[in-house]
Amino acid sequence: QLQLVESGGDLVQPGGSLRLSCAASGFTLDDYTIGWFRQAPGKEREGVSCISSKDESTYFADSAKGRFAISVDNAENTVYLQMNNLKPEDTAEYYCGAARGAINVQAMCVTPLWYLEVWGQGTRVTVSS
Repeated sequence: QLQLVESGGDLVQPGGSLRLSCAASGFTLDDYTIGWFRQAPGKEREGVSCISSKDESTYFADSAKGRFAISVDNAENTVYLQMNNLKPEDTAEYYCGAARGAINVQAMCVTPLWYLEVWGQGTRVTVSS
């Protein structure tokens, strides 16, 4: 069974940092393109950052550029999202998703439903003082 499990969400003050983890089981990430997505209350799900395990190409939404970093540890079969300088508008449920093969990372982040085969259950990030 293909499964993704997110962790690392928490309550953090503005300006703080968090590292989210997405652990894969039932498949290996080295043949997948993986992304982080978020959904705030009352808003649509949006792509935050995507990465190709094949060539490590990355995409970041404008809201994430300069503050977030995405990485893959193939030995741990885990994807990470390092989030720095967090803002209240980053408050959301964060999900990871994966699609087999070398998908264009921007395309996957912008139109995930066209590509994603596996979704995690989400981890909540709240940025508040």
